[in-house]
Amino acid sequence: MQQAVTASEAIPATAPRRSAGDAIFAAIARSSGAFVLLLLGSLIVVLFIGGLKAFVKFGPGFLVSAEWNPVTENFGALVSVFGTLVTAVMALALAVPLAFGIAFFLTELAPDWMRRPVGTAIELLAAVPSIIYGMWGFFVIVPFMGNYIQPPVIDLFDGIPVLEDLFSGPPFGTGIFTAAFVLAVMIIPFIAATMRDVFDTVPQVYKESAYGVGCTRWEVMRSIVLPYTRTSVVGGIMLGLGRALGETMAVTFVIGNSDRITTSLFGSGNTIASIVALEFPESPAGSLKLSSLLALGFILFVISFIVLTISRMMLKPRLKG
Repeated sequence: MQQAVTASEAIPATAPRRSAGDAIFAAIARSSGAFVLLLLGSLIVVLFIGGLKAFVKFGPGFLVSAEWNPVTENFGALVSVFGTLVTAVMALALAVPLAFGIAFFLTELAPDWMRRPVGTAIELLAAVPSIIYGMWGFFVIVPFMGNYIQPPVIDLFDGIPVLEDLFSGPPFGTGIFTAAFVLAVMIIPFIAATMRDVFDTVPQVYKESAYGVGCTRWEVMRSIVLPYTRTSVVGGIMLGLGRALGETMAVTFVIGNSDRITTSLFGSGNTIASIVALEFPESPAGSLKLSSLLALGFILFVISFIVLTISRMMLKPRLKG
């Protein structure tokens, strides 16, 4: 009887301490979530208020104007938005096949002793600072493009309609295609790591059953692995696209930084991130130019938010499963 009384008395003694700990943990968790929302909201508000002067001055025409003239204080976002979207999409077109090949090799072809070091190397590439990629692109890729890639390609398509305009211009080595190539190298580790991880989630019995009926490795990948992981793979690709949209220094080094829209992939241009990085130090506080740069930052935030939202929507069915 005494033991029962002691046990019953012990319960109220420990319950308040446990409840207090739960309350503290819940408060910390709620505060962390609220901090993230507050931080995100503050970024949106600062960019929007900072760019409000440009939005009011130029109106909707700010999005469709290709002019960027600090002397006359006429600014438009079209050139930068065009360069941002074109370089990001081209980078994705270059990176996805290579990332898929890497993931396919690591999950289906590589021997066990090679998978870990190669996988680690891929992950380490993601940790390389963007400024290093920019320097590598400027000192290695730009001369290689200008001396060995652009001249023969320009000569090859000379006189062919459409292709002549698409691959034209002086072979300086810099330009939209060079920027897209450097971006592709930068986002390959993110996409490849995502693909490798989701390919490993496919139940082994599915693949063994396919091999048992005579399927080749590629047939297993095409008919079993890709359909099973399609949603997550597309989500990873969209995350890579979001990474490419916001890249700054690597693109600034190699894109040529020209305020014009060109039909040539070898022509120079700029992106939202590159023009902000270049001209922000030269923009006086309260000036229309600074407001235009902040408006560009707000537009980039909206574009990135749309891309990430689409990726989350694509991942949602998979997360529920």
